[in-house]
Amino acid sequence: MSTFASLPLGRRIPDRLHAVSCSLPTMDAVRGYEEKRPDIMRQVTSGYPRFVVHPLLRRLADHIAQKHGLTGRTLWLTTSAHSATALARHLGPPAAARALDDVHGVAHPENPDLFNRAKLFLQNTGMFLSSREAEDALARLEGSTVQSEQLFTGDPTGEIRRVLRRAYPAAGDSDLLLACTGMNAVYAAFRAISELQSARGRTVWVQPGWLYLDTIALLKKFTPDPARDYVFLPDVFNLGALERFLNDHGTRVAGILTEVPTNPLIQTPDVAALAALARRHGAKLVLDPTIATPFCVDLLGHADVVVNSLTKFAASDGDSILGLVVVNPAAPDAAELRARIAQKLEPVYPRDLARLAAQIGGYEALVAKLNLVTPTVAAFLERHPQVKRVYWARSPESRAQYDKVARAPGAVGGMLSFTLNMPLASFYDALRLPKGPSFGMKNTLICPFMYLAHYDLVSSSAGRAELAASGIEPDLLRLSLGVEPVDDIIAALAEALEK
Repeated sequence: MSTFASLPLGRRIPDRLHAVSCSLPTMDAVRGYEEKRPDIMRQVTSGYPRFVVHPLLRRLADHIAQKHGLTGRTLWLTTSAHSATALARHLGPPAAARALDDVHGVAHPENPDLFNRAKLFLQNTGMFLSSREAEDALARLEGSTVQSEQLFTGDPTGEIRRVLRRAYPAAGDSDLLLACTGMNAVYAAFRAISELQSARGRTVWVQPGWLYLDTIALLKKFTPDPARDYVFLPDVFNLGALERFLNDHGTRVAGILTEVPTNPLIQTPDVAALAALARRHGAKLVLDPTIATPFCVDLLGHADVVVNSLTKFAASDGDSILGLVVVNPAAPDAAELRARIAQKLEPVYPRDLARLAAQIGGYEALVAKLNLVTPTVAAFLERHPQVKRVYWARSPESRAQYDKVARAPGAVGGMLSFTLNMPLASFYDALRLPKGPSFGMKNTLICPFMYLAHYDLVSSSAGRAELAASGIEPDLLRLSLGVEPVDDIIAALAEALEK
C-alpha cells in the first residue's frame, strides 16, 4: 500500500495548528489561491504564515478591535513595538502604531491599497506576530485552551545554539543570532550592512542569480534608490559580469547577496571566487545556505554574514517559523555588524524557541537521511522521458562549484527542481504526493514554485519573457524530499508521469 494519499484542498501540512503549509492539490486550486477566488479561499484558512494570515491572528485582531473600538479599521498584529512603528512609518498617515492588550500592531482605515502595502511589508520583513503568541494572548483574553505540543523544558536558546555550533563550528554563541523568521534574519542583516556601508558612500546591492521572492523584494524595495542601487545579474555562474560591474562601480557597492544553492534552480556559483571579488572591492558578502542546509555546505569562512531559515529542516515537523543570522567572527567589521544586526532583529517568542528546541536535535540526522534520498530520485527523474530537465546540487552545470563548498561528497541536501515534457496540470493533478508551499519537512512536499512565488510573471507574456531571460521555465516544479520510503516517492512520481 502506498505511503501517499491525495490531501484535500486547504488541509494543513502537517495537520497541526501551527503548520507552515497547506494542500493545494490541483493547478486550478493553485491559480484560484493566487487569484484569491472565493471558492478556493473559503477552504484555504491557513498556509505559510507570511502569506496567509493565521486564523489565530485574525481572531485576536477581531477581539482587540471590538474591545478597543477599532471596528471598521484594519488591524495588523506585529512582533514588537519597534515593528509596529516601522510598519506605521512605511504606510504613513493615517496608519498608527498601537499597544493593545500586551501585543502591538498598526490600525488604519479599511483601504485596499493600505491593506496590500501593509501585508507585503510584513511579508517581506517577517514581522507578523507569532501564531503561538496569538494563541497565548487569546487564552488570556478569552479563556480559550492552548493546544498541547512537545516543548523543550530546559534552556531552548542554549539547545538551539548547541546544535547550530555543529553546523557553524567557527562561530561563537554571540555570532549565532536567532530571528523570529528567516526573512527577518535577511532583513536585519540587509539593514545593518546598508547602514554601515552608507556611511562609506556605498548604497548599491548586487543580486547574482534568481533568488527567493522576498529576498528579491527586499533588495528591490528597500535600497535608497532601487533604479540605481539594485543590480540583478541573472547568471549566477557568470562572475565575469560581476567583476566588470565591480571594476566600474565597486566603490559604491554595499553588499552582494546570493543563495548557495539558489532557489529554485539549485545553482551554485564559485563561492571562493565570489568572496575574493567582494573582499577586493570592499563589499559585504551575504550567503544563504537554506536550500542545502549548513550541514551540507560550508559557507561562513567565505561570507561576512550567513542568513538561514530555521523553518526549513531544523524545524522538520513543519510547524515552527524561525531564522538565523551568523556573523563571521574573522570578517572585517564583525563586532560592529554583530551589534547592529542584534539591534535590528525582532524578538523570538519564547514558545517558538521551545518548540524549535524540541525538534532541532534531529536536524543533522534528517539531513543525512535526505542526502541518501536525493540522488536516487534525481537519477529516476533524469532517466524519465517525460522529464525535460532536473536541477539539483550535483547537476552538471553546478557540480564543480557545489563540490568546493560541500562538507562531504554525498552532502547534497533534500531539494531538487524539474521541468516536464508533458502538460503541468496533467502531472500535478494526478500526483499523490503532498502539494503545497514551503519545504524542509520530514515529509515530501512539491509545488509549482513559480506559480506560487511569481504568479504575476507566469500569468503574462511579459513576465514569462522575464523568466526566460533568467533561464526559468514557468512550469518548473520544486520537490522537497522527505524521509518516506524512496521507492514510494518514486512510485508516486512515476504514476503521475504516465498520465
